[in-house]
Amino acid sequence: MSLSDQTGSNFIPMNNEPILTKNAIISVDGGNVLHGLKSTDAGFDGFGEAYFSLVDKDYIKAWKRHRVMTLNFIVISGKIKIVTLDDSKNKFFEFNLSTSNYHRLTIPPMYWVGFKGMSAEQNILLNIANIPHDPDEVDRKEIQEVDYKW
Repeated sequence: MSLSDQTGSNFIPMNNEPILTKNAIISVDGGNVLHGLKSTDAGFDGFGEAYFSLVDKDYIKAWKRHRVMTLNFIVISGKIKIVTLDDSKNKFFEFNLSTSNYHRLTIPPMYWVGFKGMSAEQNILLNIANIPHDPDEVDRKEIQEVDYKW
């Protein structure tokens, strides 16, 4: 069964690799508007849930792999280094996201993911996921099980 069959969507990333999409920041009186995700955007694969992860400076949260879930990461405060691993090719992708480098990172299923808080201010990561969290579709590894130098 394909991902499309499981989720009811047609999202298939090119080369099945993470997609980095520049998000708009709209200047308005009283505070900016930061675009997140709309249903017509590349990377939109349906809506299951949205949640925020707070990451302390220099703290590393790694490694997790979703077998079905598509992740859409947006850093709304601070700076976070995000690393993905395609272990079938032993290929890492590194991304540094912040409001000064404001992008959405779409991570398809079957990528190992870890992230590290880089700023002394509060580091906040928003994930807009295509399915609700399901502990049965998640794989985990201890940080030392992946050969990556943070």
